[in-house]
Amino acid sequence: MRRLALLASLFALTALAACRLSTAQAVAAPAAGMRTERVAMRDGTRLATDIYLPAGGGRHPAILLRTPYNKDGGASLGADGARRGYAIVVQDTRGRFASEGLNLPFESDGWWDGRWDGYDTLEWISRQPWCDSHIGTSGGSALGVAQLLAAGTGTRRIAAQVVHVGAGSFYPDVVYPGGVFKRALAEDWLRATRYAPDALSRWTAHPTYDSYWRTRDLALRYAKVDAPAVHVGGWYDIFARGTIEAFQGYQTHGGPRARGHQKLVMGPWTHGIFQSTAGELQFPIGNRPPGKVADPWAWFDRYLKGVQNGVDREPAVTYYVMGDTTDPSAPGNQWRTADRWPPVPTRETPLYLRSNRSLSLAAPDSSDAALTYVYDPADPTPGVGGTHLTIPAGPMEQSRVEGRRDLLVFTGEPLPAPIEVTGTPRADIWFSSDAPDTDLFVTLCDVHPNGRSYNICDGRLRLRFREGFERGRPMAPGRVYRVRFDLWPTSIVFNRGHRIRVQIASCNAPGYDPNPNTGAPFRSGPERRPARNSVRADAAHASRLLLPVAVP
Repeated sequence: MRRLALLASLFALTALAACRLSTAQAVAAPAAGMRTERVAMRDGTRLATDIYLPAGGGRHPAILLRTPYNKDGGASLGADGARRGYAIVVQDTRGRFASEGLNLPFESDGWWDGRWDGYDTLEWISRQPWCDSHIGTSGGSALGVAQLLAAGTGTRRIAAQVVHVGAGSFYPDVVYPGGVFKRALAEDWLRATRYAPDALSRWTAHPTYDSYWRTRDLALRYAKVDAPAVHVGGWYDIFARGTIEAFQGYQTHGGPRARGHQKLVMGPWTHGIFQSTAGELQFPIGNRPPGKVADPWAWFDRYLKGVQNGVDREPAVTYYVMGDTTDPSAPGNQWRTADRWPPVPTRETPLYLRSNRSLSLAAPDSSDAALTYVYDPADPTPGVGGTHLTIPAGPMEQSRVEGRRDLLVFTGEPLPAPIEVTGTPRADIWFSSDAPDTDLFVTLCDVHPNGRSYNICDGRLRLRFREGFERGRPMAPGRVYRVRFDLWPTSIVFNRGHRIRVQIASCNAPGYDPNPNTGAPFRSGPERRPARNSVRADAAHASRLLLPVAVP
């Protein structure tokens, strides 16, 4: 219980830090104070809502934050915003803290089940005598998710958004990335934040991408989004993929006020953004993106007050290229800008897995063979670092796991020149198992000249979903399958003398739920068994990693 309480406090602090607005000197009048109203939704449920108004009365642009982490934490932000001439509205989401209703995560924030709390709250704000009809939304983490869901309702009340570390597609980005239950995100978060006991069972009852997830998927509703937005994420954040996807979806498929009016900021961050340290590494100037686009006040001043400050004319994409943080002369470790994502032309470059545990540009020949390991869910393969919320995240030295027998390691030769990888690497693996179901995890690593290995990005797939997430299909024991899936977006320069490494395993605990290897329905019983898994590396079955290598 103590650990859950600490995690709950961490989530609240993380969310407030992620949604923080710039602390630059305000130039407007002092705040007039705060009042709380209980705003009725369409079904009569009343949501506790704090309103911070500028002194002197009148009508003002408004900024809405909807939070499951207690609206009382927004006092400092509310007072600061009011001093800048904004009406700041901070609301406890349904069933949370002072608000009425069912205590379920996100169930009333979107467009399904007849409860449209984000939409209804925006309508209420637009009718208030203190609002001049210009409304923005802000917030990070769960507050970012709430923003995305509100935009997906099709509301036209949102004039601008600042979305930090959020995602709008629950199945691939929150609960089942690659079809594997992300226990240290979904389950730990639900328990630590004290959602209703049946919240977890609702998610675990839907291990496939079925109608439950489709009706909640923003990716199917981008055409209804109609607001300019700033999307901020980190390479080691749990929602990095979702952040980039939301940017692209708004930018290319949104309504007329959304298309072409999006900004993306991607830094060397975990879920705690605007920091220079991630995991065990410290990235030079990683906490200082250039320009105004990362300053939410500049964004809101432009779109809510009409200030011609130029932020809308800044490049669409601002991103950090990682590099060797131990070498001041190493390439990378710098911010760049671009007009689109992916930001640079790339050539998809294969690195082949060889049976001698090497990684090579040369395809295997007939002398190469399979490499076999045994994954036992009774002793699950641990993961170190990566994209997590409730356990240590970010780049971490991998020697503590790379010696395990249930993990394969493939390492390339020292690089004769730097190589930039920007985009989303892909895995293309020929794989077999004696079990009807198991998992496949692929991790890309950067090996420094001193031998220290750091994880860069990873991907995973529950093998029953190799043909799609709508339906699981058991594997035939011993049959070789070609398995293809994306890893995680990244941008890094592998320096000269470094080596590229790939790890392959069938578990990443405790971040992900270990596969019992039985093929039984998800969490249907305690039975589990070892799986004897093989990666093929011969001429007919050339397993490889496909890297998006930047073209000079």
